[in-house]
Amino acid sequence: MTIIPAIDIIEGKCVRLTRGDYAQQKIYNEDPLEVAKQFEDAGLQRLHLVDLDGARTGDVKNWKVLEKIASQTKLVVDFSGGISTQKNVEISFDSGAAFASIGSIAVKDEQLFTGWLLTFGPDRFIIGADVKDGLIVIKGWTETTQMQLSALIEKYKTKGVKQFFCTDVQKDGLLEGPSILLYKQIMNEHPSIDLIASGGIATLNDLDELREAGCHGAIIGKAIYENKIPLSALQKFL
Repeated sequence: MTIIPAIDIIEGKCVRLTRGDYAQQKIYNEDPLEVAKQFEDAGLQRLHLVDLDGARTGDVKNWKVLEKIASQTKLVVDFSGGISTQKNVEISFDSGAAFASIGSIAVKDEQLFTGWLLTFGPDRFIIGADVKDGLIVIKGWTETTQMQLSALIEKYKTKGVKQFFCTDVQKDGLLEGPSILLYKQIMNEHPSIDLIASGGIATLNDLDELREAGCHGAIIGKAIYENKIPLSALQKFL
């Protein structure tokens, strides 16, 4: 299972939200590059970089942070937040993203997103499925849709997308454990996908359970920043 540390960006700074609430944000570092280098030095190879300003406004804002991290580390970066146009996709890839993580557009505009899959290739995209009470939420977790998670996965795995990350919004930032049952259900229904778990991870035991549930990867944020899971302890997963 691949460990993927997360860096969330607001106004160029590394922050974390609680339950996706922008009013509940905590700044952990003024310099995201410094944080990324710490991850790289610990032996981690992936990075989940979220432009929260972009997610809220629907337009990529913090691409310069992406560019700096991608050019000054060897981390394989997936970038998300505000990718709503083909120009946004191009900016993301030109700035060094290996993958573009797409949430809102995949839900709201299937025709547009399918065009991106054809233009850039489905292997360059990760579907970000954020869930609250079983329904997909979008636009930085500010809008609840009527789409079920399983339907979203089914729609895009048939179009060649293999990587999906799923966040239970009600678990995110609480350090109370991930939604193991949810991930087991997803893997039972869609065993061919690479499922990346996100939200609530607080202990090494959580990671062991996610691996046993069949998760391909796990995104960790607050547990690292709060030193619940020291970077050195992640060596067993490398």
